[in-house]
Amino acid sequence: MRITEVLTKRTIKLEIQSTSKSDVVKELVDVLDRAGKLSNKAAYEQAVLNREKQSTTGIGDGIAIPHAKTNAVKEPAIVFGRSTNGVDYESLDGQPSYLFFMIAAPEGANNTHLEALSKLSSILMKQEVRDQLLQAKTEDEVLAIIDQYDVQEDENEAVSTEGKTGKILAVTACPTGIAHTYMAADALKEKAKELNLSLKVETNGSGGAKNVLTPAEIEEATAIIVAADKQVEMERFKGKHVIIVPVADGIRKTKELLDRAVNQDAPIYQGSGESKKEDRSGERTGFYKHLMNGVSNMLPFVVGGGILIALSFMFGIHASDPNDPSHNAFAEALSTIGGGNAFGLMIPVLAGFIALSIADRPGLAPGMVGGFMAAQGGAGFLGGLIAGFLAGYIVVLLKKLLSGMPASLEGIKPVLLYPVLSIFTVGMIMFFVVNQPVSALNGVISDFLGNLGTGNLILLGLLLGGMMAVDMGGPINKAAFTFGIAMIDAGNFAPHAAVMAGGMVPPLGIALATTLFKNKFTKREREAGITCYIMGASFITEGAIPFAAADPARVIPSIITGSAVAGALAMFFGNGLRAPHGGAFVIPLVEGNPVLYLLAIVIGAVVTALMLGILKKRVNE
Repeated sequence: MRITEVLTKRTIKLEIQSTSKSDVVKELVDVLDRAGKLSNKAAYEQAVLNREKQSTTGIGDGIAIPHAKTNAVKEPAIVFGRSTNGVDYESLDGQPSYLFFMIAAPEGANNTHLEALSKLSSILMKQEVRDQLLQAKTEDEVLAIIDQYDVQEDENEAVSTEGKTGKILAVTACPTGIAHTYMAADALKEKAKELNLSLKVETNGSGGAKNVLTPAEIEEATAIIVAADKQVEMERFKGKHVIIVPVADGIRKTKELLDRAVNQDAPIYQGSGESKKEDRSGERTGFYKHLMNGVSNMLPFVVGGGILIALSFMFGIHASDPNDPSHNAFAEALSTIGGGNAFGLMIPVLAGFIALSIADRPGLAPGMVGGFMAAQGGAGFLGGLIAGFLAGYIVVLLKKLLSGMPASLEGIKPVLLYPVLSIFTVGMIMFFVVNQPVSALNGVISDFLGNLGTGNLILLGLLLGGMMAVDMGGPINKAAFTFGIAMIDAGNFAPHAAVMAGGMVPPLGIALATTLFKNKFTKREREAGITCYIMGASFITEGAIPFAAADPARVIPSIITGSAVAGALAMFFGNGLRAPHGGAFVIPLVEGNPVLYLLAIVIGAVVTALMLGILKKRVNE
């Protein structure tokens, strides 16, 4: 498929007016939307911004390739934009970007479309292409340049390096598998030719793995370069020198990586996650990364189980109890599935996946056992957190202690030594050291919250609600949400009512502002505001992010204030919430008065909307 079938005159803008990264994204998204390529402009823009959070798509040499693969795209498309003065796009080389290619791929895009989209990335690696695009006067010239090199790429797609020195393999992969995957592959190939090295690159793109490395090639390889920002199959490289870096290094640091491969300047990969990951500088690391890995994997159990428990109360507050006169068999089933099973797995899953993040696969079993012991021993959510980190770092320690074992015994480590020693150690520490004091601490916290006066409850609601709006899905938001879940597990349902009210307000308040104060928002923002009604009602705080990014000084104080008010009112009205998610759909299940809970959310949204109406300046379109 030709690139010019997805890049057309309707998706070319020769003069971009924007001067900031976020504005460039909006301007290019507008071009795609006007060309009829998007079914949900706001959702696609958010998907692009989410991709930028993972790592910048400003690849250097004056190029940026923002992209996303989402069902908000009707059909595959590329939009080209050019800035005369350049834009600070947080590029890898720190220089301004002048050429912008935004790639839009639908979830169901076939391999032919994906290959055309990704082929563009390879073409842009050529200096002459970039120079010609900077000088192009018309849309037709742009298309002619791309078409010319599209032909050349087809003709030179498979260039053999057989017979050259060195036997180096590489794997490239990026989260979306559209742009960086192939740019890194081409950059490595070009530099390998220049250095007279034999190189084979496997690409893990959207259409699946291509040019897959064979066992024989891996056996003969001097070293393997893994330039990836997502998980790739690593066990096959056991016993080889493996260099693990972000995919961006595969684009920008090709000579350094190839020199290291030739000199075998890399640790030998031991399998089961034991290789060093010293070059993963672009990733989130440490406590927050491990905690979020546990929380994100736990959430399906929490959300599904919590809502099923809440639904059981529709038949009566004690309808699930077989000994109660109001007993209902269906309510009992809902409560058993949600509480006894889904909620029962919540803490073991949390602990297991925290340990998995720290120590890879060997950490999962001791983490889950420790988490289960915390749940059964009354240590609850806090005990699960301790179990997860304890298990992860115990496995890391075991790996170091057993690293000197003979190579012939390597195979028994993951199947015998790690599980037996780690489960024993974690279990003994949880049984004799952790469970009893943490269980007592949980009792103290629950009693403290239960005995708080009205004024203190309002302050707690104010704090939790405000935290939900500070970073809209970031660490502070997740801290409040995690605290709410912990309180549900401890049997105190009021804090999470404040948390959900605070989390619903930002998108709802912004949506209301775009309706009431139309002259303060652009046409594009007013259209996105409609989507915010849905996102707010669904408890998706992230719907406010595009507005906050565009005008943080006015939007962020407004949404924090509204969310804090909603959280405080939820506490003041005596609401409780057993369902950890669900937004408007679980308001009928709120403990206390559901109407007053809805009123708390509405008042918070109105406060946010009024502040935006006052603070934001009039827009002249």
